[in-house]
Amino acid sequence: MLPDLAPWRASADFRKLWLAGLVTYFGSFLTFVALPVQIKELTGSAAAVGAIGAVELVPLVVFGLYGGALADALDKRKLIVWTEAGQGLLSAVLLLNALLPRPAVWPLYVIAALSSALVSVQRPAMDALLPRIVAHDHLPAAGALNSLRWQVGGVAGPALAGVVVAYAGLGWAYGVDLLTFAVSVVFVIGLAPSPASHEAAKPSLKAIAEGARYAWGRKELLGTYVIDIAAMLFAMPLAVLPFLADELNAPWSLGLMYAAIPAGAMLVSLTSGWTSRVHRHGRAVVVSAALWGVAIAAAGVSRNVWLVLLFLTLGGCADMVSGLFRGVMWNQTIPDELRGRLAGIELLSYSVGPQLGQTYLGGVAAWRGVRTSVWSGGLLCVGAVGLLALCLPKLMTYDARTNEHAVRLREQRAAAAAAPAQG
Repeated sequence: MLPDLAPWRASADFRKLWLAGLVTYFGSFLTFVALPVQIKELTGSAAAVGAIGAVELVPLVVFGLYGGALADALDKRKLIVWTEAGQGLLSAVLLLNALLPRPAVWPLYVIAALSSALVSVQRPAMDALLPRIVAHDHLPAAGALNSLRWQVGGVAGPALAGVVVAYAGLGWAYGVDLLTFAVSVVFVIGLAPSPASHEAAKPSLKAIAEGARYAWGRKELLGTYVIDIAAMLFAMPLAVLPFLADELNAPWSLGLMYAAIPAGAMLVSLTSGWTSRVHRHGRAVVVSAALWGVAIAAAGVSRNVWLVLLFLTLGGCADMVSGLFRGVMWNQTIPDELRGRLAGIELLSYSVGPQLGQTYLGGVAAWRGVRTSVWSGGLLCVGAVGLLALCLPKLMTYDARTNEHAVRLREQRAAAAAAPAQG
């Protein structure tokens, strides 16, 4: 049941990347809470808070696809370093705006869009780097450890942010985020260079289209994308949590609400040893995505704040299981020369849904009420996941032991590892 630490022990670059991500996530979650709270304070509008997702969507789509092509064609380490530094500069702008006597609203949306662009360029490079620095058989464990890193930041960051924003002010939250980016840059500078593979295509529309054709031809991969988009589109309630906390007469619980989903995910990561013995990853993705919808619907109908926190935590557990097995399917079956471009598509699959979901749930909350937006979204998630599972049988029958793509990549990496020893 305990996490497998083999990737941590075997790879120095994995340790550096893990520590950099831990520091970054901690600070980013402070801003993740502070930004919607600041917009709520300045506008008092649920739709205005939900609009964050809308302004992040276009750069996410554009730079996610192009960032994947860049990750295949350029040195992945350099991309990670420069985008990390860029995000630190954006945190500095948020800090300066918060310190003004009358902070402006429009810079918050501009910074959200620019941050989305930088993350969209960086994330494919980080995802494509992972199979290079971690052994093939260690990839499930590495995915669990990476998720644990995100969850530690996701639990501590929002919980602390609720206190910092309430008692110290928004400026402190943005200031700590800036400091964490400075520390993480030090870690990623120490990574070994990771140049493009000889087979990688130059970044272009043709190269992006090649990656899209490959993804379309792999229906089990396509299933992982659309299942997650549906789950996040209908049932990601983050944009309305400030209003849900007020409706429950528990504004003190906002930080805990933001932390509950990562806390649930962390529970799964801390007991993730069992995941290496699961081979039918597609079925696990479908079942856990449906359970996520059930948990969010239950949170929407609950009138007790502690029950809401419980169901959000259970939702985080289910979402973590889905995300873990999606990542394993991606990392164990996609060729190295396409890994960056497919990572860009993956970024869209797990990011577009939440961004659209913020806009969708914010609009439904303004129209029909906060609680209705949450429970109805959960039910729509369950229905959409079930329908997609029926339409994509290859996802349900996927088995890592027999899938041709998984077998081929496993054999290639085993041969590559044996070649230096034979030499």
